[in-house]
Amino acid sequence: MRAIHRKMDSHTPGMQDRSIFLEDRPMTTVRRCSLNQALMNKRVIGDREVGAIGLGCMGMSFAYGQGDDVESQKVLHRALELGVDHWDTADMYGQGKNELLLASVLKDVRDQVFLATKFGNVFDRTLTSHQDQVAANVPVIVDGTPGYARKSLENSLKRLGVDHIDLYYLHRIDPLIPVEETVGAMAEFVKEGKVRALGISEASANTIRRAHQTHPIAAVQNELSLWTRDFETSVIPVCEELGIAFVAYSPLGRGFLTGEIKSFDDLPADDWRRLNPRFQPDNFAKNLQIVDRVKEIADKHGAKPGQVALAWAMSLSERIVPIPGTKRVRYLEENAAADSLKLTAEELSELSSIVPPEGDRYPTGTMRFVNA
Repeated sequence: MRAIHRKMDSHTPGMQDRSIFLEDRPMTTVRRCSLNQALMNKRVIGDREVGAIGLGCMGMSFAYGQGDDVESQKVLHRALELGVDHWDTADMYGQGKNELLLASVLKDVRDQVFLATKFGNVFDRTLTSHQDQVAANVPVIVDGTPGYARKSLENSLKRLGVDHIDLYYLHRIDPLIPVEETVGAMAEFVKEGKVRALGISEASANTIRRAHQTHPIAAVQNELSLWTRDFETSVIPVCEELGIAFVAYSPLGRGFLTGEIKSFDDLPADDWRRLNPRFQPDNFAKNLQIVDRVKEIADKHGAKPGQVALAWAMSLSERIVPIPGTKRVRYLEENAAADSLKLTAEELSELSSIVPPEGDRYPTGTMRFVNA
């Protein structure tokens, strides 16, 4: 394989030495993205090479305070300049608004983007097959029925303004529907050419095996970071065994590991993290000790704590593709630059020894849908 030496843009913030190396992989087994995305190393999802670091788009329209569509569009365009070509959204983010936001940019760059979206978390209760749960006013409904999957796909294609989705996920596992039934329905979308590859999210090792036996699963999207390590010894080994990408969401601990959030009061009044157990004032103060440990290592490299957190996550396996989210160009550039940060074995070991954070990763009502 031929190594290609590149330099990040001179204004990319983060590390003093931003040189990176790309491997010129054989083209017989993977399909390349556009040639203008040449700044970042590549990892593989299904039969597609994507940037080693992707972009989680949720926060642009949902959960983390007020969004700014104009700034978010700048982030999306800058992402492609940096080789961040794997964009992740979901139908529930902003009740479809996030898909519509991506559509405003995709219309000009569709062939350059590896596009992932998801279904299963019900936000429009008129569409769900679980009308008994609607009648019972169940607070969180997950629907993996074939009928709901079909309606969700067609609506996402329409909102995104595309004729196919590169990676289509079941966002959460429906406890009432066998995963084989859901994935079997999703496999029909692949046959129709409306979806290129399938994924599942917040799935256990056993669920992944069952799904993969029904139809090849290209990616599993589970939470992974220095403060969420539930899947290191269970799901990641299964992904390596089966050749499945592990797409790591919230690899920066929902922003906590960047060190930019100093206290609970830094969170906007409408920020979902105010409900997250790990951000509650008592836990927040204790969890800051994790950030201090990360910052010590970052300072040695002239890097940001978030860049160290990303480099650690990627070091666990070549199958891991983190998708840190942001709605600011500055933070996008910092995240992308983490692709070139090389930590020593001693530093990686030190990071892995960090004690777990205080608090669950979701409020009680939604914890039953994780690692399902």
